Amino acid sequence: MFRNLVDHPWVLVILVVLVIALFGSKRLPDAARGLGRSMRIFKSEVKEMKNDGKEETTASPSPSTTATAPTRTQDSEPTALEAKLAAEDAAQKNAEQQSRAS
Repeated sequence: MFRNLVDHPWVLVILVVLVIALFGSKRLPDAARGLGRSMRIFKSEVKEMKNDGKEETTASPSPSTTATAPTRTQDSEPTALEAKLAAEDAAQKNAEQQSRAS
């Protein structure tokens, strides 16, 4: 199936044109941006989970260390990645409003 794309590149061109026609050139960059952000968040969460697993296996399970270990709740401060993503979203919305105004 995919060999047909390599043997006949015009099929790939037709697929790209169809995707652009279906989703529109305006929505494709937004979708790609959202996908990139989601992948960054996913990668950071996986990395954090791996680090949490390493810390738990190396630490001794004494009651004093588990009681003082910091836990993340919904009310806690946002992480650096979350703050950066929020700033990017705000900048994007601001740019969209300025482009609509002009």
